[in-house]
Amino acid sequence: MFREVINTISPYIPGKPISEVKRELGLEKVIKLASNENPLGPSQNVKKALLQNLDELGIYPDGNCTELKLKLSKKLGVKPSQILLGAGSDEITQFIAAVFINPGDNAIMAKPSFPRYETVTKVMGGVPIELPLKDFTHDLEAFYNNINERTKVIWICNPNNPTGTIVKRKELYDFIKSVPSHIAVVVDQAYKEYIDDPEYPDATEWLNEFENLIVLQTFSKIYGLAALRVGYAIASEEIIEKLNRVRPPFNVNHLAQIAAIFALDDEEHVNKAKELNKKSLEFFYKSFEEMGLPYIKSYGNFVMVDVKKDAVEVFKKLLLKGIIVRPGDIFGMPTYLRVTTGQEGDNMGFIKALKEIL
Repeated sequence: MFREVINTISPYIPGKPISEVKRELGLEKVIKLASNENPLGPSQNVKKALLQNLDELGIYPDGNCTELKLKLSKKLGVKPSQILLGAGSDEITQFIAAVFINPGDNAIMAKPSFPRYETVTKVMGGVPIELPLKDFTHDLEAFYNNINERTKVIWICNPNNPTGTIVKRKELYDFIKSVPSHIAVVVDQAYKEYIDDPEYPDATEWLNEFENLIVLQTFSKIYGLAALRVGYAIASEEIIEKLNRVRPPFNVNHLAQIAAIFALDDEEHVNKAKELNKKSLEFFYKSFEEMGLPYIKSYGNFVMVDVKKDAVEVFKKLLLKGIIVRPGDIFGMPTYLRVTTGQEGDNMGFIKALKEIL
């Protein structure tokens, strides 16, 4: 009844929701630091805009996302026809795989990295070539050495999830330049807005030079719209036209489009989230150093810390204290936890609980 490849795919396991943990463990308060969400949520302007548009729920959304595309095109300096919207950027990874990958083709990606790259490749009958990280980041030399006649897509998560590391400007540019032009290079920049480092490259700057480049970004992280699912791809008009052929109609709902439009205008909220994230990371780094725990410096809104013992056991004990994080076993890092940055009190609560457990 089922395609054979389906048995090789593991379903995505999301972080435990707060309501479930409260119900299971009988807890009054739960701190969730597991899914790289913005603890501030959306801005007040976004919330007001959503309330003002509730009367339109009986009407299909704009299938072209016209207003949002126009807003993004001005911000990014590209044509609206170079933008495609999706229900989260992870939906767009499915479109990319469907457009480029035939059965038997391969796609190159890092391991560990965002797991959807592997899944969407397998769904199309493709072969994932997963290459280990080097110093916790992408080994682009190994990527280049593994390109062959069946390579169709190269996935680069920058910053990388779960490690939070980046490929720097010159290295990424030189790599993309070296890739044959018939291979799609996808640069996933989900956490771009958190970064100030001048060595971090915004790959959208190179779209005019590389016709095979696709850049992914999202409203789920710093804009605080994770529940509404809005992501986008920026690429050549030709690539966007092909991706639109496999995109379902009305895939981005009306409220999601409204929220994204208003979120783009609220720079004050973005800066507030960025500053909170910076302070949270500094607090975590200092706490881990005091505890003698190695960690990976992160460019995202999360950090990987080595607890020097079975991370699943630590995860379970934290859960009993009402704190949800991500154990690193799912990333092949069995002694690490991935911890999302949160509000000050939540960060302190996690560190207090971790000290008690360790």
